[in-house]
Amino acid sequence: MSVTLLPAAELERQARSGSYPHAEFGRQAGTPYGMRREPLLSPWGLPCTAPPWGTLVSLDLQHGRIVWQVPLGSNAGLTPWFVPARNFGMPNMGGPIATAGGLVFIGAAMDSYLRAFDIETGRELWKYRLPAGGQATPMTYRGGPDQRQYLVISAGGHGPLGTPRGDYVIAFALAPMRP
Repeated sequence: MSVTLLPAAELERQARSGSYPHAEFGRQAGTPYGMRREPLLSPWGLPCTAPPWGTLVSLDLQHGRIVWQVPLGSNAGLTPWFVPARNFGMPNMGGPIATAGGLVFIGAAMDSYLRAFDIETGRELWKYRLPAGGQATPMTYRGGPDQRQYLVISAGGHGPLGTPRGDYVIAFALAPMRP
């Protein structure tokens, strides 16, 4: 991200101008300044640093070590047609949720996929393309007469990241755990 410190009057002018479609603006309480924050992207919409641009990491907190780490997200659908799609890991915003069945679900990457990973190995097991950006943390609940487990995510997109906008809440029924 690129963050620019601005005098308060300039902050208001830039925020209203429409010239910064992917920027967030914020006042700095107690100061005469504000900030403009926007992703630092190339003309192709890719970050200007070496990949991976986003990862999912499993930590062993007891021993203070990384168990596994995988790139989170691909550039599929985010770059011109002549740039091959790769799982570089993309900028993301949103957190994962882990289930008792050994799955980690996350939909935070810019490519708008909700993914399931094996909690032990980090291997991607499943992915589903959301109709809008999934920059939210999924949740689970149990319902119905059989108390089946469901996974739910809000797919609303994220303006500053440039992901597709929408107003979706999508639920998936999970397979029952095996004893």
